[in-house]
Amino acid sequence: MADAEEIAQGHARWQARYDAARTRDADFSTLSGEPVEPVYGPPPGVDVPGFERIGWPGEFPYTRGLYPTGYRGRTWTVRQFAGFADAEQTNERYKMILASGGGGLSVAFDMPTLMGRDSDDPFSLGEVGHCGVAIDSVADMEALFDGIDLGQVTTSMTISGPAIPIFCMYLVAAERQGRDVSRLNGTLQTDIFKEYIAQKEWLYPPEPHLRLIGDLMEHCTNEIPAFKPLSVSGYHIREAGATAAQELAYTLADGFGYVELGLSRGLDIETFAPGLSFFFDAHVDFFEEIAKFRAARRIWARWMRDHFGATTERAQWLRFHTQTAGVSLTAQQPYNNVVRTALEALSAVLGGTNSLHTNALDETLALPTEQAAEIALRTQAVIMEETGVGNVADPLGGSWYLEALTDRMEEQAELIFEQIRAKGTADHPIGPITSGLLAGIRDGWFSAEIAESATRHQQALEKDEKRIVGVNTHTSTISGPLEILRISHEVERGQRERLAQRRAERDQRAVDDTLAALLTATRDPATPNLIPAILAAVRAEATLGEICSTMGQEFGPYVETPRF
Repeated sequence: MADAEEIAQGHARWQARYDAARTRDADFSTLSGEPVEPVYGPPPGVDVPGFERIGWPGEFPYTRGLYPTGYRGRTWTVRQFAGFADAEQTNERYKMILASGGGGLSVAFDMPTLMGRDSDDPFSLGEVGHCGVAIDSVADMEALFDGIDLGQVTTSMTISGPAIPIFCMYLVAAERQGRDVSRLNGTLQTDIFKEYIAQKEWLYPPEPHLRLIGDLMEHCTNEIPAFKPLSVSGYHIREAGATAAQELAYTLADGFGYVELGLSRGLDIETFAPGLSFFFDAHVDFFEEIAKFRAARRIWARWMRDHFGATTERAQWLRFHTQTAGVSLTAQQPYNNVVRTALEALSAVLGGTNSLHTNALDETLALPTEQAAEIALRTQAVIMEETGVGNVADPLGGSWYLEALTDRMEEQAELIFEQIRAKGTADHPIGPITSGLLAGIRDGWFSAEIAESATRHQQALEKDEKRIVGVNTHTSTISGPLEILRISHEVERGQRERLAQRRAERDQRAVDDTLAALLTATRDPATPNLIPAILAAVRAEATLGEICSTMGQEFGPYVETPRF
């Protein structure tokens, strides 16, 4: 229990840190001109049971945020997830996003790229450029960022299975721009656990993927310290049908697994842990989402300190990106999606997100048009510039309802952690959480748990116990069909033609030599790190499919265990 004196001492610590911090040059008053304090807490002299679990912004356990200034110091980064057709067309969209106020870029890749296949692969037929941008080689990566200074922009890349070869292409593209690669900043998703749990876009069995991820963590820690090699993704887990508590617990457990991986590689937790970031879904239940974000910071900080021995703030911080819920969007009455997205984005901001992507109203039908993407960007601008929600750190902190929800989220997550740990063994070479994760993946437990949650939700909709406007309530409408973005089949034809031309013009002997060296390195478990061999293949103009299939000769395929 926190007594009044302890609360006062905590406020004094916060005040000192706030006074020493830098704040934005902005008006932090209400619309009516009333001044507001940067943070609010209990009245002086009042004992508050459990206040140590709430605390002050910028102080362990970071329930109320990582920074004493909240958004007064720095607003969240405005990102827009974008990628379609070929690199040239996506490049135009990126320049529009940056000109419209975007603070960073988030790359969406097409399905062949996500599966490590080239555009001329027979399995790529009909999929090139349709759900993201097609990237076959470093030449495409150069075109994707043509005229965009990779030394200045932060880039998030949503890809896991072939993340390491794609990242190597990004590094070589930066080299060819003349940038200092060691100073690059951004995030690579890389989270293979969530692929087996929810999204199902893996290339190899789990252990080879973990080998590659360990190599990436080492490389970024030693060579590119500002770049975050892992964005642990709960977004796809939630989109697959998980509850908020399952999204929270499975995501943090995945993160614990990657911490164990880094420690098993001999990395210093104080150095590599700040390179881990997170990616959450902001769904439509407003207060539940805010509670989830606050609980995530608190759980992560406590586990990093108490279970893994991290002592520095940055190693205990959970920094996260948020995307509004794609699964909440409806094809029926799609203009309602603007309202849903705005509320979801607001919950992310009130939960203290570090960066944010807002979905476009037409994304349930197709990739967004430029007009829909602009509305999505302006949604963030309205929240940031007009609502005043950034004037006060954790403005809902201390709400009886919100704090009870936050506590309940933490309790549910801890119960799930125990289930995961019980599935594994304590003597696993990476660690007990990793062992439990791998066991749950192989026996289909995660998939079954998510499927059960999704089924319960669907049944509630069918019984009208839960309602979605435009779907099972308020279904009459005067809205007509939307104009949507359609990807021409000429995109695939053009991509295949360019790929054929690049193959014809490159030095094939150099390609063959670097791929042979990569295969040799892959087959040798004593190879300290595969990144240099992959970089050499990329510089020789080897394609994504060639690099991934070369490693696949050793790693082999993975077939999911059926679960009914």
